[in-house]
Amino acid sequence: MRAFDKIILITCWYGEYPWYLPYYLHSCSYNSNIDFIIITDNTDEVPNLPENVKIILKSLPEIISSTSEKLNFNINIDYPYKLCDFKPAYGFMFPELIKGYDFWGHCDLDIIYGDIRSFFTSELLENYDYLSVRHDYTTGCFGLYRNIDLMNNYFQKSKDYKKVFSESKHYCFDECSFAWDYLVDGSSIFDIETEIESFTHLMKQAELEKTVRTYFDFILMEGFEGHLKFEKGKIIYRNKYEAVMYHLFWLKKKFKPTTWPKKIPETYYISSTRIYFK
Repeated sequence: MRAFDKIILITCWYGEYPWYLPYYLHSCSYNSNIDFIIITDNTDEVPNLPENVKIILKSLPEIISSTSEKLNFNINIDYPYKLCDFKPAYGFMFPELIKGYDFWGHCDLDIIYGDIRSFFTSELLENYDYLSVRHDYTTGCFGLYRNIDLMNNYFQKSKDYKKVFSESKHYCFDECSFAWDYLVDGSSIFDIETEIESFTHLMKQAELEKTVRTYFDFILMEGFEGHLKFEKGKIIYRNKYEAVMYHLFWLKKKFKPTTWPKKIPETYYISSTRIYFK
């Protein structure tokens, strides 16, 4: 039997922790054979921090300085959300964190994980260098990269990466330069006029040229589905289908609790408007 590939997932978060952090951490605890890092400037104590989650204190000026030095030009991160543009570069930016791992990834905190290893098996990982959790574009909420020089530096193949990294404007470089609706409707990224050459452009071109072994599959849940439950480390839809994760992108616009739950049970439910316990 093939040994598990070592995986580390990196999140950068600046400012006050969100209400959904406990759910994120709770789901991380069920993925004990994967390591998670949260890079932040928040010094608040985080209760119930799983053993496989590490918090690293690092200021934005520190990240700007070290990355600018590595790239030999001044990058611009005027506000934390701008970090989204840099996600495909995390392996390049934080080499000390990914050392010794077979795969590194970027992810967001507005995620409740299912059983990650049941989707990203060692047999699957053996055959791919980049993995997305959607079929149509490179996902910023979660992406996996083989820890090799090719993938750690691939972002530099975009003709626009210096423009993206040096300007304060957010360009959605990690995904598709805001072309989601066209891609969801079935258009090719190469038939859409976009402001910059995004990471979706790079990976879809690499797929055509066979320079990178890419994996695109719709295996997450997001939107207004409802009928979801978290059950002992699994995300289950209508008691029938399993997903690798639930992305709270839309739910968090409606559901805004003001307190953290004292304890999250092994099983809870996610409707289109809230998370609730029975």
